[in-house]
Amino acid sequence: MKLGILTAPFPEMPLLEVADWAASAGFEALEIACWPRATGPTRRYAGTSHIDVASLDSGKAAEIMAALAERNMMVSALAYYPNPLSPDAGLRRDAAEHLRKVMVAAELMGVPLVNTFCGGDASKTVDDNWTDAQAVWPEILAFAEGHGVKVAFENCPMIFSYDEWPAGHNIAYSPYIWRRMFDAWGDRIGINFDPSHLIWQMIDQGRFIREFGDRFRHVHAKDLMIDRDGLYERGIMSLGIGWQIPRMPGLGEVDWSGFFSALYRVGYDGPIVIEHEDRRFEGTDEKIKRGFLLARDVLQPYVK
Repeated sequence: MKLGILTAPFPEMPLLEVADWAASAGFEALEIACWPRATGPTRRYAGTSHIDVASLDSGKAAEIMAALAERNMMVSALAYYPNPLSPDAGLRRDAAEHLRKVMVAAELMGVPLVNTFCGGDASKTVDDNWTDAQAVWPEILAFAEGHGVKVAFENCPMIFSYDEWPAGHNIAYSPYIWRRMFDAWGDRIGINFDPSHLIWQMIDQGRFIREFGDRFRHVHAKDLMIDRDGLYERGIMSLGIGWQIPRMPGLGEVDWSGFFSALYRVGYDGPIVIEHEDRRFEGTDEKIKRGFLLARDVLQPYVK
């Protein structure tokens, strides 16, 4: 295993400066944020463009990879988490178009994995969204396959605010839908596993890893704290709005010892990439770095 970071929290810092700091802090991997350079719809923790995939060529790709290799830094994946099943036809088209550009960039860089969302229309049921996914994703997955790239969906329901209510913006979050996707698309997809998303869904972490661990292509390390007063006020039917709080590893309810024990038992030996969504460590680059370092100290004893 190699411990790394997702570069998204450093939108103004050039990629190699991020890599310099990460290497100095003992990290060994970067999941590189590759949102479009042009302005458009954004959300918190999204929109960072550390590689302009639209203008990338083979020479620039080789230059980036050589510079990262000099810093002993591997690229765990290229990252772009849009909504390819958006009800807005234009946003859906733009998401798919940019996702293909990220896949071409991954091929040029020799990076075998692109991390993304399956997507979802918040106004539709999971079953109706699955019908849409079967119309949208086969062509994208065929494109990825043609460029020698694998795809991993993060297991986040994307229900954090009322504009994502009630069904969320990503259907790839529960065993119910993961089984359908693997039956339909096989090993053309994998899971970018984040244990924090199981906490507020009350999905058993160990059981999920036992069932799907051989499908993990990438792992995010993020914690989640449940605000018990918020849960009392709003109830579980609010689906986490008002009571789920993303935290750095070690500050929430994920059982990290059990987490790593389960990963080792299923044979996972890939990257463990810290995803930073903790408001307590926001506001400046220095605060963001403090959050990453806290998480590093929690996770490093388990990463061998």
